[in-house]
This record gives sequence, C-alpha cells and structure tokens, in this order.
Amino acid sequence: MAEASLELEELEIVLERGNHGLGFNIRGGVDIPYVQGDSGIFVTKIREDGAAFLDGRLREGDKILEINGFSLDRVTHNEAVQHFVNAGETVTLRVLQGAEEAILQQRRENEESENGPNQSSGSSSNINPSDSSSGLGIATIVGGSLALIAALAAGAYFIHRNMRK
Repeated sequence: MAEASLELEELEIVLERGNHGLGFNIRGGVDIPYVQGDSGIFVTKIREDGAAFLDGRLREGDKILEINGFSLDRVTHNEAVQHFVNAGETVTLRVLQGAEEAILQQRRENEESENGPNQSSGSSSNINPSDSSSGLGIATIVGGSLALIAALAAGAYFIHRNMRK
C-alpha cells in the first residue's frame, strides 16, 4: 500500500530519551509485517512513563518512516530495533499519523467496491438463523455423509441452491 495514496499527515517528532526511554513499542518489518500488505514499522503501544507519552504527538497506529534521518522502508524488525537502540539521547522521528487505521479502512473500501455492498470478504451478513426464509439451515450432520466432502457444519446455511427441473 503506497504511503502517498493514504493522504495522511507526516509529522516530525523530536524526543529526548530520558530516564524512562522513548516509551513505545513497535511491530513490523519486511520479515514480520504487522499490517498485511505493508512491511512498515508501526507503533503498537505507548507507555505512560516514556518520552512519547509525555510529548503527546506519537500515537498507536502511527507508521514510523524515519529515525534520525534513516529510512525504515524495507527493513527487518531487528534492523529497526537496532536503529532505535543506537539512536542516542535525542531521537528525531518522521511518522505517518493514523497509518494503520487508514490502511485498514482503505482495504475495507477496496473489498467493498470489489465485492459490492454487504459482501465483505465473501461472507453474507443478511442471514437470520431464526427466519427459515433466509436460507436452508443445517441442524445436524450425520457422520460420513456429505459432511466430509462439502465441509458442512451444524448451524451453517445455504443461501442459494441450483434448481434443476
């Protein structure tokens, strides 16, 4: 997912490490992406005793683009951690605020436009188990029958059937 298409605010934040450190956790990297489809480094937790909390601008879900001028684009998680460990007392971050939520929202919108409304990720939300007119319900499965072939389960519903004459 391209950063430019997100149209989010990029912000430079300067933090002083202090006695309690920078005070946030990160996840992500090319080896263990935190957000599917984006190998960036994301802030996952802000600790109340750290510099980030006291500064107030860094938020959970922000994507860290640079640390002290070094790009975190296409780095492993361990490489990113090492840059933070070796960053010194004064740390300058360039972040994309709200990136995680924006990426997930954009993905939801893309799925909706591909699948049509009310059909995200191949599931249907208009089945009412107590209303027999909304589909053919499966109450029980007899072992060894179609259950193994069709992977049917009790509580499942057929929402369409092919009518042959």
